[in-house]
Amino acid sequence: MSDKDVAAQAIVKKYALYSAGAGLIPIPLADFAAITALELKMLSELGTLYGVPFSQETARPIVASLIGGYMSTRVGYGIGGSLMKSVPIIGQAIGLLSVPAFAAGLSYAIGKVFIQHFASGGTFLDFDPDKVRSHFAKDAAAA
Repeated sequence: MSDKDVAAQAIVKKYALYSAGAGLIPIPLADFAAITALELKMLSELGTLYGVPFSQETARPIVASLIGGYMSTRVGYGIGGSLMKSVPIIGQAIGLLSVPAFAAGLSYAIGKVFIQHFASGGTFLDFDPDKVRSHFAKDAAAA
């Protein structure tokens, strides 16, 4: 494993942990806004590491496409956990347990897919979410 691979793995792990922390935000859906912002920041850092120019306007729809294509029940589980935070006591407990784990796994999977893409010479402009969807789902389920 090269130094670049080690550094990329460290970036992904860092942002997976940050995303888990953002999942603790007690305001429904504000947690998902923070998680999305962290994922974009992670992609920016990975792009810098691999020498790939980052554009939020290009990266945002890619992330949305990956997440949107990911088994809707899993995404629904994460969003449902976020919305559960608005239900006093029991809902807050469920939301505080489910959203951080979901956020960490999702960020980890996004990072892993982009490490593979950038390491093979890809850029944000030639990224095809349809080609990596099954690999992304496997990484997300494993995380």
